[in-house]
Amino acid sequence: MSDYGILLGSVTDIAGQIQELNRQAVRQYTPIVNNIILTNNRDVSHIEHTLDCLLDFCGYGPALQLYRQLCRYYWDIDPEATAFYVNSYREMWVSETEEETGT
Repeated sequence: MSDYGILLGSVTDIAGQIQELNRQAVRQYTPIVNNIILTNNRDVSHIEHTLDCLLDFCGYGPALQLYRQLCRYYWDIDPEATAFYVNSYREMWVSETEEETGT
């Protein structure tokens, strides 16, 4: 096998592992987010810790949906802190090209 083939195989393996981590994060955080919302939990440190953890996975659509759900919920509790989390998402995940085109 060529060096290119070995490299491609390694990259493919790593990409698969990242996808599995994304799926695992969604499995773990879905019940946490649902519980916060359903119980009307107003524990700011718990909500912010959950948002901090989810932010790392927002490049994966289902994780981003959880993040957005929790941000919408948190807005009624602390709009200023929620704005910080929205901006954190944008800084980490939205490219300048996407901002310019609105996509």
